[in-house]
Amino acid sequence: MLTIILNILLPPVAVYMKHGVGSTLLISIILTIIGWIPGVIHAFLVNGTE
Repeated sequence: MLTIILNILLPPVAVYMKHGVGSTLLISIILTIIGWIPGVIHAFLVNGTE
């Protein structure tokens, strides 16, 4: 439940909590800077809907 909320509100934080520092986090940060929606979509894709 916390992951879903973070996926929506703070996508890079949610990706960091699941995957740590790496290329996935960098992609999430870039997509969130470009636009919030791409960041949210990426966070849901890499974190799943557990």
